[in-house]
Amino acid sequence: MNTVCPDPGDSVVSAVAPGREGARGGAATVTALTAPGEKAGPAATLDQPGKLWQKKQAARTGPLIVAGDGAMAAGLEAAQTATATSGARRGLAGVRCVEPAAEAWFVGPGPAAAAEVTLYVANPDSAPASVEVAVYAGEGPVVGDHGFMVEPGEHRTVNLKDIAPSPLVMAVSVRTGSGRVASAVRAEMGEGRGVDWLPQAAAPAKSVVVPGIPGGGGRRELYVAAPGESDAVVQVKAITADGFYALKNRETVEVPAGSVATLDLSTGIGGQPAAIALTSETPIVAGMVITATGTRLDVAFSAGAAPIDLGSVVADNRSGKDTKSALILSAPGKAAKVSVQVLPAEGAAPAATEAEIPAARTEQIALPKVRGAFAVAVTPLPGSGPVYGGRVLDQRDGNGLLITAQPLAAGRTWALVPPLTDSPSTVLP
Repeated sequence: MNTVCPDPGDSVVSAVAPGREGARGGAATVTALTAPGEKAGPAATLDQPGKLWQKKQAARTGPLIVAGDGAMAAGLEAAQTATATSGARRGLAGVRCVEPAAEAWFVGPGPAAAAEVTLYVANPDSAPASVEVAVYAGEGPVVGDHGFMVEPGEHRTVNLKDIAPSPLVMAVSVRTGSGRVASAVRAEMGEGRGVDWLPQAAAPAKSVVVPGIPGGGGRRELYVAAPGESDAVVQVKAITADGFYALKNRETVEVPAGSVATLDLSTGIGGQPAAIALTSETPIVAGMVITATGTRLDVAFSAGAAPIDLGSVVADNRSGKDTKSALILSAPGKAAKVSVQVLPAEGAAPAATEAEIPAARTEQIALPKVRGAFAVAVTPLPGSGPVYGGRVLDQRDGNGLLITAQPLAAGRTWALVPPLTDSPSTVLP
């Protein structure tokens, strides 16, 4: 199991393996991405399940690989978070370190709306990867096949303005014809409007939940893409503490084939913690931009996510005088019940707590108070309905609120493999 932190320079990198009761052995390492044959000693070695490791990285640090084996591989999670209180990149900008994959989707502002939108691609595997990038905008597909090779140990950045300068909003797909890559996208809004990473969105589907939308003031704008060849009429419902309901005058959004549409939900969810549930006869991908309040702005992003049936771990959380983490969980169907375990960087872990989310509701879950940095593991309990969620991290300064969000992703505790068959057609064309 390995993940890549795409651009950790001047960022805090966090890593944790929640571990299982009685599990022993194994280690996790944090190392620089290198080509085959090159040597790079580990920046850190972790051998304590349930203990958070954090370290601020030097400027211009290249991509880091976080990998584990044995007990340290089960649920191993990593994240990078940068904090800047001034300058062009003022804001909190955090991203879950990503696994290499054959496909990844992102939904967010386009180059025409942001100062810089940058795609980061890294190949931590031993085989070359052939990468194709497709961009969809409000006016339809902009780039169908922008391709390049990424050799083993290589990493590349692509300024999306160079290949698709016109989109105000966009969906981006990164696919490989061969091999796998770890992909991430950062949007720097410019003009004091904030910066953050776009979380990977769930692949196109007819039912999508965008979780972890914080309460409070500021703009909340939904982006929906229909990357196929058919138009989409998308039903939009909010999941809040008040219930599961259609938004007045915003019950649907129409998305032409191959394009992206936007819907302002700033007043529709009433400043409450929420999730948005979308249904369509045509597969869609979705995301949301969350704008904080203040004399200077910051942004965070959420995206369509899967339920955390196997549990989820968020590596980077903070608590302090001006900093806090919030866990926002939603149960679109039947009521849900979860265990929440805090894993601190220092001191003993407090006892796990249980939280209940009523059916068709969203709840902001109080986290046990600990000092400083901590990870959090969320595990659905037996009998629980499907749970979706997100972690919101914010920090207040004299100019307003700095904010970043991370949708909860399925924990890397299990490896799902195809079913076995005794037919040679499994491997033969």
